Amino acid sequence: QVQLVESGGGLVQAGGSLRLSCAASGRTFSSLSMGWFRQAPGKAREFVAAISFNGGGIYYAASVKGRFTISRDNVNTVYLQMNSLNIEDTAVYLCAATSRWPESQTSAYEYWGQGTQVTVSS
Repeated sequence: QVQLVESGGGLVQAGGSLRLSCAASGRTFSSLSMGWFRQAPGKAREFVAAISFNGGGIYYAASVKGRFTISRDNVNTVYLQMNSLNIEDTAVYLCAATSRWPESQTSAYEYWGQGTQVTVSS
């Protein structure tokens, strides 16, 4: 069983930056591909970014490409650097893990964190 714990959310003004972290435990981190998703009130969960187990594959949603950067360390943490935030980025951000190659569909991920709230104010 894999446990995922997100941190780093908060309130930020439009144009600002935040860095989210997700710490994984319960399985060798280098065997997991990781993804970030987000869910705004009343909306479906949507893909944000993903990184493969070896870091060789990195993918972004069109809405965040050029503003967000996903990365991972060699221990147990995946990061999401978010720059130039706008009001539409307000959501709960969730970390997800899979033992397969990362995809944008939520069904591709076996493990999920509880999420961290990101609120962007005008």
